[in-house]
Amino acid sequence: MTEALLLIGCVIALCTLMGRFLDRLAVPSLLIFIALGMCFGENGLLRIHFNDYYTVNLICSVSLIFIMFYGGFGTNLSAARPVAVQSVVLSTLGVAGTAALVAAFAHWALELPWLESFLIGSVISSTDAASVFNILRSKKLALKEHTDSLLEIESGSNDPISYMLTTVAVGLMSGEEIVVPLLLLQQLAVGILCGLLLGKLAIWALKRGAFPSGQSQTIFIFSVVILSYALPTALGGNGYLSAYLCGIWMGNTKLPQKRYLVHFFDVVTDVAQVLIFFLLGLLVTPVELPSVLLPALAVMAFLTLVGRPLVAALLLLPFSPSLGQVGVVSWAGLRGVASIVFAIMAVLGGVEMRYDLFNLVFCIVLLSISIQGTLLPRVAERLAMIDQAGDVSKTFNDYQEESDIDFIKVHLGPGHPWSGGTLRELPIPPDLLVVMIARGQDTIVPHGGTVLQTGDLLVMAARAFEDRENLSLQEVVVERSHKWCGRSLSEISVPRNCLIVMIKRGLDTIIPDGSTRLEAGDVLVAAQSNTAASA
Repeated sequence: MTEALLLIGCVIALCTLMGRFLDRLAVPSLLIFIALGMCFGENGLLRIHFNDYYTVNLICSVSLIFIMFYGGFGTNLSAARPVAVQSVVLSTLGVAGTAALVAAFAHWALELPWLESFLIGSVISSTDAASVFNILRSKKLALKEHTDSLLEIESGSNDPISYMLTTVAVGLMSGEEIVVPLLLLQQLAVGILCGLLLGKLAIWALKRGAFPSGQSQTIFIFSVVILSYALPTALGGNGYLSAYLCGIWMGNTKLPQKRYLVHFFDVVTDVAQVLIFFLLGLLVTPVELPSVLLPALAVMAFLTLVGRPLVAALLLLPFSPSLGQVGVVSWAGLRGVASIVFAIMAVLGGVEMRYDLFNLVFCIVLLSISIQGTLLPRVAERLAMIDQAGDVSKTFNDYQEESDIDFIKVHLGPGHPWSGGTLRELPIPPDLLVVMIARGQDTIVPHGGTVLQTGDLLVMAARAFEDRENLSLQEVVVERSHKWCGRSLSEISVPRNCLIVMIKRGLDTIIPDGSTRLEAGDVLVAAQSNTAASA
């Protein structure tokens, strides 16, 4: 166990340190995680022998729960409403149609039995939420005609249908007596009911203020995510569908301290993606891949050039899409981790096939991410589908809509130059707005003619600063023996690219000026330009 924890810790640390470098690569960063796992694996540099399908399936399945939930949590229904119907059609009929076409191709071209062909088609019939989200966000790929929202909802909601088809295929190949319509109905009904019910109950508990801190609230939502999968699964329903719908319900409701939830689940899902792709790379045996490379290439080529475009064009036709939108949707059908997880499920189910299903699907996913994922930005640009004025982060329902505006306060002390003047007379930049004045026990919503008084507390709104990569905050503690102790800011020398923006003195926070005298115990917060520092 110690060796496993050491390996996981090193991999996560390495991937985190490589983050900024990976963002600059043309290929999706998820490929690097797979390659890293293969380097550690049996035929790699460290030659770690690892073939525990059960453990990988357990870790990947749990990770997929959080990815599915956060995919729903990040779905902005208001932004996606214009393409909601198209998305649902693609995530249901589109998955079924893709599975049928791939099954037919595998049967006729690869000469496989119908059930084996159907299993292959079912496993790779869904587009991968983790891959699509990763590329849209990392490449800042905002698309016209709400196409980014369409891809977001489709990729986030179609895994449950692929999971159901895979379950049916494995059951039929194992000789189980299955009433397919009844099974699908049960999976859908129980999954939808549990997802919406748990989401509604969780919102009810959160809004009643039943939690003493933000930490306990986060832990509660963490437990809700697990329950949203476990409860419907125990009742014979689709746990992934439930987790996704629970995420949508909660993500599109006003929640207290929502930004902290977003930060938490950002970290959880990022770590989950790293673990999944690393473990899959570690699990695969590269020397076995050449035996399935040609059939994998044939299936991937058919899926990319024929199957997905045909299904997308036929299903989107009633909505009168542009050729550019059809082209981008067709090309963006990336296969990913869900397909491999479903393949592992089939392997653990004991089904026998001509080709090793895990290796076959692994190759298809690798080809899909490397070719389709790498070329997606270029395809969107060639089809004139990139929205230069758009912001893909607005497609995702994180706290952007709440934190795009920051609030600051200005206290008018004795002798303040603004005292006695009206708001319209103040030399305030146009991007800065006084939204509230606290005057004693009163709260005033101001207008241009409001006269300011000494003692007023002005609350001002301004757009949040977003280029955090090039600005860092550092703390300097002023000890009694420090050379700055007892001196004013105008008397000390700081680097040209630094500015002391705040002083923490006990429980007080001081916004300093040149006359502010430093005392022992002060904690100075200095803003530093990283660009200037590295120049």
